[in-house]
Amino acid sequence: MEKEVKETNQQETDFLFTKNVCCSVCGQTFQTRVVKSGSLRRLEPDFDLRPKFRNIDALKYEVYSCPHCGYSAIGRYFENLTKGQIQLIREQVCEKFRPTEQGPQDTYTYETAIARFKLALYNSEVKRAKLSEKAYTCLKISWLYRSLADQMPQDSAEQKEKKAEIRKQEEAFYKKAFESFQTVIATEDFPICGMDSFTMDYLLAALACHFKEYSYASKAIGNILSSQTADRRIKDKALDVKTMIVEGMKKESDS
Repeated sequence: MEKEVKETNQQETDFLFTKNVCCSVCGQTFQTRVVKSGSLRRLEPDFDLRPKFRNIDALKYEVYSCPHCGYSAIGRYFENLTKGQIQLIREQVCEKFRPTEQGPQDTYTYETAIARFKLALYNSEVKRAKLSEKAYTCLKISWLYRSLADQMPQDSAEQKEKKAEIRKQEEAFYKKAFESFQTVIATEDFPICGMDSFTMDYLLAALACHFKEYSYASKAIGNILSSQTADRRIKDKALDVKTMIVEGMKKESDS
C-alpha cells in the first residue's frame, strides 16, 4: 500500500534527469532532459504498440535538439552522421536556425515535444536519412498528437474545433507512417527501428486496421500466425487483431 501511494504521488520530474550531449554537427555540448529508464513502470500499450508508463509520457523526451545549431533527431539516430549529412544539415538547417540560450525545461509540454519531433523530421529529410527513420518519426508525432487531443477539453465550440484540427494532424502523420513503413519493409533489412519482422507485421496490421485496409492487415497477421518462430506473446496479440479484422470486414459487408 505504501509503495502504491508513493507511486501515485510521483511527479513527472521524478523520472527525468539532465544529460549533457555533444552535438554531432556543430560540436558544442548542450543539455537535454531524458528519462530515467530504470524507474519507469510500464503499462499496457495502445493497440498499435504506443508505449505507456505510469505518471509520465516518456515519448516526449526522445528527441535530442541542439539549441546552438538546430540539429535534432530521435536519440537512437542522433549520432553516426556521415560527412555529407553534416554538410547538408549545416547548409540547410544551421544557417537558418536561431540559437537559444535557454537551458532545458524541467518538463516538456506536448506542444513542445511535437515541435522538437517536427524539427527532427525536417532534419531527417535534409540529411537524406533512411525512410525508416522518417516513418518512425512520423509515427511518434501522430502518437503525441493523440495524447495531446486526449487531454484536451471540448467544452466550447472553439475547443472542439481545435481538438478536431489536432486529430486531423494525428491522422495525417499516422497515414504517412503507414505508407512509408510499407515501402520500408521491401527496401530495408531487419531489425528496423529496433523491431523484428513479426513486430513490424503486427504494427502494420494495426495501422491497416485503422485505415480499414483489412486485406493488407490479414496478410500481415497471417505472417505471424503461420510462423514457427514467432513467440507466444506476439501471436496472442495477433489473434486479437485477427478478431478485429473479422469484425471490421463484417461491418463493411453489412453496410
